[in-house]
Amino acid sequence: MVDQETVVVIGAGNIGRALIGGMIHGELLAPEQLVATRRTPAALADLADEFPGLRTTTDNAAAAQEATVLVLTIKPQSRAEVITQIRERVSDDVLVVSVLAGVTTETLQYSFGHELPVIRAMPNTPALVDEGATALAGGTFATDTHLQMAQQIFEAVGEVDVVPEYLMDAVTGLSGSGPAYVYMFIEALTDAGVKQGLPRQTAARLATQTVYGAAKLVRDTGKHPAILRDEVTTPGGTAIAAVSALESHGLRTMMINAVATATERSAELNEE
Repeated sequence: MVDQETVVVIGAGNIGRALIGGMIHGELLAPEQLVATRRTPAALADLADEFPGLRTTTDNAAAAQEATVLVLTIKPQSRAEVITQIRERVSDDVLVVSVLAGVTTETLQYSFGHELPVIRAMPNTPALVDEGATALAGGTFATDTHLQMAQQIFEAVGEVDVVPEYLMDAVTGLSGSGPAYVYMFIEALTDAGVKQGLPRQTAARLATQTVYGAAKLVRDTGKHPAILRDEVTTPGGTAIAAVSALESHGLRTMMINAVATATERSAELNEE
């Protein structure tokens, strides 16, 4: 499916580089089937060194003209400038895949000025280590085949779910922004260990592995997190005492509110 396409990644920063690496290392595409653009020649030179055979250019318009699949991995604030550069070079049969947070498929179709198939994607930064969580939503002119193509691209760097577009802002608040919450938790857990006398390097290793291992246990066993938590909390023990302290300080409410705030901000980005 995608293996027959020419995929152009516009704005190949961290997420774009991760997708390129995933597609090449997973043998989904040959490097010669990929084109990457960035503003700075030095950054493109680094990409070309990392992925021999990858074609690179600073000319978005020229790159877009080659695309059968166009992946926009730019910042939402850059969309007007970039789409103005490329829209005359993009034909109606080109699949546009956008990772622009908060920007709807309808807004993108309007910006391009014609009836393009558009897929909206929300990946997250663990895609850099092939452990990303990505949600996809298809626009008006996107078919099941288009969605399957997008799935192939993002499955090269992690797990993929397809959702209705009205849920994409919630996805952004949960998994798109979620790594930031987890990093803060790891940092706080590390500081807590240091406060109790552990050397910082030891505390950091233990905190990081604990979060990674706990997440892997949830994924691999399929058990509800509450069941796994109960398996750790023995009557009158240390874990239940700590859980009680977390609940009394409103950890659950804070997380729910954080996701709600990020969701609201995602919706605002479509209007900017």
